[in-house]
Amino acid sequence: MARSAFSRRRALFALLATALAPAIVAAQSERPIRFVLPNAVGSGVDIITRTVQPALSKALGQPIVVDNQPGAGGVVGLQTLARAAPDGLTLSIVSNNVVILPSVMKSLPFQMPGDFTPIAAIGYTPVALVVNPKVPAANARELIAWLKERKGEANYGSSGNGTILHLAAEIFLDEAGVRARHVPYRGVSPMLTDAVSGQVDFVLSALPAVQGHLKSGTLRPIGMATAQRVAAAPDIPTFVEQGLARYVVEAWFALIGPKGLAAAEVQRLHAALRQAFADPAVADAMAKQGNVIDIQPPEKTVEFFRNELARYAAIVKKVGLEAQ
Repeated sequence: MARSAFSRRRALFALLATALAPAIVAAQSERPIRFVLPNAVGSGVDIITRTVQPALSKALGQPIVVDNQPGAGGVVGLQTLARAAPDGLTLSIVSNNVVILPSVMKSLPFQMPGDFTPIAAIGYTPVALVVNPKVPAANARELIAWLKERKGEANYGSSGNGTILHLAAEIFLDEAGVRARHVPYRGVSPMLTDAVSGQVDFVLSALPAVQGHLKSGTLRPIGMATAQRVAAAPDIPTFVEQGLARYVVEAWFALIGPKGLAAAEVQRLHAALRQAFADPAVADAMAKQGNVIDIQPPEKTVEFFRNELARYAAIVKKVGLEAQ
């Protein structure tokens, strides 16, 4: 009798577990994914992430929460990601900053790319050089002439020491043979606020972040750091057109996770990312922002990160930035 009752209870528990299993799996799969962005609200990466957020959430079947953690050129947010569990619930869309940091920081609380899992190189966003309207320059030639007259007294803002926007400005100064003082900010939004108010004379920025300012006239475009003109801003000439033949800067963005992310999860995320960026509404928004989408597979993304680490180390050395 006792054995029979025990067997019946065991069978009942097994049946109950089987019945509840789909609900448990569903509950786990519906847990929100946190996108920790090492960039401020209003940055190019932030705008891209929030644009694709609804379509990516739909493709994954999970809510997505964007958590901006700017600071120290991206170190703050990246450290959070590096410490996260490799369960696919903490991810990030990042920019070139992640491969520049090892060359401009004497010590980092993580290894790049060793403490992360590259999932997909997504594409790149065009970079524009813009000035406060008080600066008496409407093109590259006039800006360079004005900077020479100022003899290093002009200043420019960036989104932080060692960021792609800092490096893009230093490359411009190096190519143009002029000098200017660097004023680092804690992200793009405060940088642009001071550019509009005239606290800094010029900045480099992802085009999506300054499109509103260009339309309102609160900032004036000087040129695009692209190889060809951008369809989203066809009236802005490139620096190549204006005589700086080597001045091309691509601000790329990529999806990464913490170290140890399972291969199956990487493939799931990669497939959902492709689906989301193929959504007509997202594709239209990317085109209007000037972003070029070219999603690379995980294995090529790993190689891409390694190559970019070496490339930016050489660029940092060339322009003379010292590690801090």
